[in-house]
Amino acid sequence: MNRFFKWVLWVLLVVAIGLFLYSFFVENIFSKRLSPKDKIEFTLNDLDLKVQYNRPYKKGREIFGGLVPYDQVWRTGANEATTFETNKPLYIQGIAIPKGIYTLWTIPSDSSWNVILNTKLYPWGVDEQMKPMREPQYDILEIEVPVESLNNTVEQFTIGFDNTTGNLDLTMAWDQTKVAVPISVKKDTLP
Repeated sequence: MNRFFKWVLWVLLVVAIGLFLYSFFVENIFSKRLSPKDKIEFTLNDLDLKVQYNRPYKKGREIFGGLVPYDQVWRTGANEATTFETNKPLYIQGIAIPKGIYTLWTIPSDSSWNVILNTKLYPWGVDEQMKPMREPQYDILEIEVPVESLNNTVEQFTIGFDNTTGNLDLTMAWDQTKVAVPISVKKDTLP
């Protein structure tokens, strides 16, 4: 019994050291994230769409043109690069998007946003100099969508899917700004 107890203590010690090192060097797993992770999913018939992203708060800051500069690539959230996944081929403004997982990037301006899907998956949204990690040669889509001004303030950055009018949109909203990216399923994939 003594031998078994010692073995269990060694295993627990190794696990504790591993958790400490991971928390210290990678991500503090013991504290609440300032920009929590979120995952949204949309299902319609056999279409499944998913977005994984981090949701920063406004906290009284000027967001667009301030914290998120105009006319510069934004990781579209915080921390890890935002991902967009589809299990079916899609069209976005007439551009064919094969099924797969993509990173989602944006270039906000005051009247429109460029929305970019990139085929490369990045472990983080920015490098050590806080520059976006996006490599343009892996872009599969870059479209421009208009900005909609909101009357109410959205405190936490929010991505969602809107199918209320029968037209599917990927929406992004924060502060008093909203954009909608129109999505349609490739016709040859329907039954």
